[in-house]
This record gives sequence, C-alpha cells and structure tokens, in this order.
Amino acid sequence: MRVIKGGGQRRRDEPLASRDAVARVLMEAGVDLLLRRITPTRAAEIERKVDRVLELFDRVDAAPVLMPVLRRHLDDLEALMRETREVRAPVRRGG
Repeated sequence: MRVIKGGGQRRRDEPLASRDAVARVLMEAGVDLLLRRITPTRAAEIERKVDRVLELFDRVDAAPVLMPVLRRHLDDLEALMRETREVRAPVRRGG
C-alpha cells in the first residue's frame, strides 16, 4: 500500500469515465458503510451496480457496440452516488 499525499481534503466527485473511478465509488461506499453513514442495503446496491459496470467495461473492450449500455449503467451509478452523498448521515465526532 502506498500513501497518497492529499492533506485529508475530500476529492471532488469525479465523473465515472474509467474503471478506476468506478472502483473508487466502491471504496467510498465501503468507508460510508463502516462509518455508518449509509445502510448495508444501500452499500449492497452500490456494490451490485459497480460489479455490473465493471463487467460492462470488459464487454465493451470486446464489443464496442455495447458502449451505450455501459454509458446508461454509468449514469445510473452516478445518480445513485449523487443521491447517496446527499442523504448520508453526517459523521459523528467525539464520544
């Protein structure tokens, strides 16, 4: 594992245009779940959508005609993440 210097600043929400960006969505959901900012049900839905999108990335490599399908699923995942970021509970500080 390597440390990425960022000063603890939250990165702006990036467009889901690559496998890496989609993988970061899954990590974000995992953190939110661990911090109890989202429910296990929402985390599972995000994981399901991420798995589908990653599968479609692979399929598009072999059959570019599927790009509109991938784009539609990426848009759905972006909408779910936008909604998740708006409704997630704030982090509780202190004890």
